[in-house]
Amino acid sequence: MGNFANRKPHAVLIPAPLQGHINPLFKLAKLLHLRGFHITFVNTEYNHKRLLKSRGPNALDGFPGFSFETIPDGLTPMEGDGDVSQDIPSLAQSIRKNFLKPFCELLTRLNDSTNVPPVTCLVSDYFMSFTIQAAVEFAIPNVILFPASACFLLSIHHLRSFVEKGLTPLKDESYLTNGYLETKVDWIPGLKNFRLKDIADYIRTTDPNDIMLNFVIDVADKDHKNSTIILNTFNELESDVINALSSMFPSLYPIGPLPSLLNQTPQIHQLDSFGSNIWKEDTECLKWLESKESGSVVYVNFGSLTVMNEEKMLEFAWGLANCNKPFLWIIRPDLVIGGTIVLSSEFVNEISDRGVIASWCPQEQVLNHPSIGGFLTHCGWNSTTESICAGIPMLCWPFFSDQPTNCRLIYNEWEIGMEIDTNVKREEVEKLINELMVGEKGKKMRKKAIELKKKAEENTRPGGCSYMNLDKLIKEVLLK
Repeated sequence: MGNFANRKPHAVLIPAPLQGHINPLFKLAKLLHLRGFHITFVNTEYNHKRLLKSRGPNALDGFPGFSFETIPDGLTPMEGDGDVSQDIPSLAQSIRKNFLKPFCELLTRLNDSTNVPPVTCLVSDYFMSFTIQAAVEFAIPNVILFPASACFLLSIHHLRSFVEKGLTPLKDESYLTNGYLETKVDWIPGLKNFRLKDIADYIRTTDPNDIMLNFVIDVADKDHKNSTIILNTFNELESDVINALSSMFPSLYPIGPLPSLLNQTPQIHQLDSFGSNIWKEDTECLKWLESKESGSVVYVNFGSLTVMNEEKMLEFAWGLANCNKPFLWIIRPDLVIGGTIVLSSEFVNEISDRGVIASWCPQEQVLNHPSIGGFLTHCGWNSTTESICAGIPMLCWPFFSDQPTNCRLIYNEWEIGMEIDTNVKREEVEKLINELMVGEKGKKMRKKAIELKKKAEENTRPGGCSYMNLDKLIKEVLLK
């Protein structure tokens, strides 16, 4: 290895231990690897096992300069083979209490190793705020990727004010349904036309000790003034909000959308096959899409964490069946609360010639397939940006966390989607899918989605804003 190994910059990347956080950081890891960095990607032991299970035991071997390490998550092992998402509040508490020590031990071990260059920088998920302390201890720069929209970052930095103003916790459960959530939020500079219902759902609690509300406030209170923040968004998408954030964070780099940035980077073929899905992908559905007409298929995926009761599941199912459009629906094994999904033989017969159900899929390939015409989504930020990069309009059914915020942006700010009522009904699903796929409103949204796709491509190709921001980030921060 000699001197060359010592000269190579070495970035250690650590995402929050959830699929939606692993994906964007993994894309960034690939981009840095292509720019000459040695990469160590750190998952929890639990998620690393799932990754090997989904991609094959040797899937992560043999990529020079790109290695994987693990740290424990501090939770008691789950029963069975553990191929489900872990409890988020438990993870949040464990991140606070248990992650710093094993992470620092890992950094020490990497620095003592003769096989890899010494660690020169950390790139971490915003919600893994213990890395701020680790970076100080090891005297190296720590760059923080915020894995959601700029708008969400702005709103959670004001969560403490929601508590101080008495807007949360709610007085009682009735406030969820009595119109209170329609209250305007007009006191955050940069946020326009927002209501309480468009803010992170952490505020919809009656408990002053709510774990998630306090975890997110605690993370937002950390001293980010001295940190460099990367955003997976681009100027035209959220310009007012990015301007507002720039005054709060002196070192802010919008480098998104990451799918577009990676698509336009000349790929080293090896890295193409390198995926980060911790569920096994069903690629058969891609063959089925080949047989469908351009823009005719509805793609349905509620992400890696959404759960619903059987009643809502059936409303979606019959709404899809009754709209008479071909559809591809991703149903995770743990999508329905408290058990397995049983779709009646009546439903299966009804959709047999036009519906395909899979347990997980390579989403970007699906969204970019010519036969896809619309996306019924939970509005997670990865799904939102991937849909924009593919120029596909959306039907939004937000579930939790940042999703209500993204939903508001999709239908109100960008006008590339419509919202489905939380209390979902099959008639509404059928009507909105038809509007999305063949209605006048759907045509307008599709046009706007394609315009945003072009802007995303302009930003991420050489000379574009996001592309130049990544260059600056590498030169001014990571290689310091």
